[in-house]
Formats: sequence, structure tokens, C-alpha cells
Amino acid sequence: MAVDAASERSTGTVYALLAYGIWGFAPIYWKEVHHFPAAELLAYRVLASLGVALAMIVVLRAGRELADSLRSPRSAVSGAFAGLLLAVNWLVFIWAVQNDMILATSLGYYINPLVNVLLGLLILRERLSRVQVLAVCVATLGVAVQALEQGEIPWVALVLATSFGLYGLVRKVGPAAPLVGFGIETLTLAPLAAVYLARLGARGEAAVPAASAGMQWLVAASGLVTALPLLAFASAAKRLPLSMLGMFQYLAPTLAFLLAVGVYGEPFTRGHAVSFGCVWVALGLSMWETLSREPRVGVVRES
Repeated sequence: MAVDAASERSTGTVYALLAYGIWGFAPIYWKEVHHFPAAELLAYRVLASLGVALAMIVVLRAGRELADSLRSPRSAVSGAFAGLLLAVNWLVFIWAVQNDMILATSLGYYINPLVNVLLGLLILRERLSRVQVLAVCVATLGVAVQALEQGEIPWVALVLATSFGLYGLVRKVGPAAPLVGFGIETLTLAPLAAVYLARLGARGEAAVPAASAGMQWLVAASGLVTALPLLAFASAAKRLPLSMLGMFQYLAPTLAFLLAVGVYGEPFTRGHAVSFGCVWVALGLSMWETLSREPRVGVVRES
């Protein structure tokens, strides 16, 4: 059993790195389609993701498992709730990238691991160490500094961190397998997306159908851009504790941070420096404590 646990952790690590690596470069993709309305992109993203999910379910012969999960009230409800959380997260992220707020998304995903720690405490009854409590307090100070600097609550960062933290929790405790769960989530959102696009078309306000074929194919590719990291994340969430999963999320916001400042030229003010500095210190404390526990874990496994 110890070997199996070690193998599961190793597999989860690979999935986590894949998911967060793709997410880190995601702003590049959404910048390419930034001239389309965010809500319309969200609707196409849902439908394209559903297509990818169903295709994979057919190829992997998971159709019966999907049907069984849809008949299970617990699986259906958790999948629907996870889908709504995804819709909120996707919409805010797309809108933020379109409005040159990649730094805000970076801050949100830096905060997310600490949100995972709080959710583990409040819902899963995980116990926080003194270092974890200190880390959460320092990160909260960073958010407060950002609020004072901007004159408003950094809602983009907080919505992204909270919605994705809750999504990870729902996927962790939900009974559905990663691919089937993603299928349920997109099936839940698909009718809403289809109705929205139909209304846009009836009003003559749809932007994507009027675009070039190349741009339409690029929008359709949002299914792959979305499905691949989500499925990898769901697989990682099933194999890793929430606190450890949070460690790997540093990769995505770091890549987004570098893109925002180094590629897209978003301003990095003194307030940003203090805010991000607090969050980085908090994450450093959390990572240090997690790594300091590893030798003890290894001794237990060897015995």
C-alpha cells in the first residue's frame, strides 16, 4: 500500500505540473481572441469543451460511467455545482485578460493555495499549523494593501481564488472520475450556453460567426485549451492532498506574472510590489513547512 501511495503521488505530481503549466500560458491564447465579447467566448468555450469531453468519453468507452453518474443524485448535483463554479472562474478570467488585468489574475492564483488551506480547515476539518496560520495572515495583509492602493477590493483576484478553490474541493470530494466529472460539468452548462448564443444570433449581435474562418477555428480550439489542463487538474486533485496541490499552483501565476510585466507591459506599482511580496512570503512559509515534513513522511513509508 505504501508503494501504491507513492505511485499515486508521483502520478498526481505529473498531472499537476501539466495543468498549471498550460494555465500559466493561457493568457497568450485569450489575448489572441480578445476582440470577442467575454460572455460569447465563455459560451463557445463551454460548447467546445463539451465536444472534447464527449469525444474522449467515447474513445475511452466511459459512456456507461457517465450515464450512471448522471443517474446518481450526488454525482449530478456535485457536477452541476462544479460547472457553475467553472463558469464564474472562466468568465472573470477571460474578462480580466481582455482588460489588461493579467497581474490581477496572477495575484488571484497566488492566493488560491492559501484558500485551499482555509477550505481544508473549514470543510475537511484539516488542522492548521502555526506556520500555516501565519502564512494566511501575511497573505491577507497583502490583499489589504492591494485594496488600499487601488481604493477598492481586488475582486478579480478574490473571485478567481475562491471560485477555483471551491471547484477543487468539489472535485476532490465528488464521486465522479475526472473525465466523467468534466463531462457532467459541461453538460450542465451547455444548455445555458446554447440559449445565450441563440439569443445573440437572433439579435444579430453574435461576433464569432462574422469573423474569419481562422478566428472561428481559434475560438473552437478553446475546447482543447480548457479540457486538457482541467482533466489533468482533476486527476491531480484525486491523488494529492489540497495543501500539496497548492504548491504546484505557484507555476501558473508565476508564468502569468512574467507575461503581464515582461510581455504585455502591465504597470507594476509599489503597491503591487508590497502586495505580491506579502503573498510570496506567505507562500514561501507554506512551502517551507510542507517540505520540512517530507523527511518524516519518508521515514514512515520506509517502515
